[in-house]
Amino acid sequence: MVSERGRRRRPLLIGAAVVVSAGLAFGLYWFAPWQLWVDDTVNEAVPSVSAAPTPDAQATPAAEPRTVAQGTLISHEHTTTGTVKLLRLPDGSHVLRLENLDTSNGPDLRVWLTDAPVIEGRDGWHVFDDGKYVSLGALKGNKGDQNYPVPADVNVADYRSLAIWCDRFDVSFGAAALDRT
Repeated sequence: MVSERGRRRRPLLIGAAVVVSAGLAFGLYWFAPWQLWVDDTVNEAVPSVSAAPTPDAQATPAAEPRTVAQGTLISHEHTTTGTVKLLRLPDGSHVLRLENLDTSNGPDLRVWLTDAPVIEGRDGWHVFDDGKYVSLGALKGNKGDQNYPVPADVNVADYRSLAIWCDRFDVSFGAAALDRT
């Protein structure tokens, strides 16, 4: 036989279980902790544009991209290593290239060109959305070599750093100052 006290407690326990379950499901969705143990490796070749052969030439060699800025990634919220190159292709377009990237996977990671300074430590985690920035798209993988085309209407001279930005939590995983070459 169930006591009166037990009958009154049962709805409270069921309600508490529902709230805890809903909170746990939301937390798993929002934080996506399993991504910390999943690696996505991308290995793209350096982009190139072949020059069109002229009628009087037998073959025109492919022009090589030129590095106009480069930098080394530093860690912010997550350990991040690798190098960054801003390449100018023979056709005048620009591509941002990540080489030997190694960072944590995470939810909603983006590659940003920014006008913010790169600051080491916790002070640098949140500065990249304070000023001018342009998203080059979602991070393709948390490891490897990757290319990100820069839109033609972006003046690359206006930007001095790159951030691997977690849009969900408004924090930099890692960043690099782009030193002009």
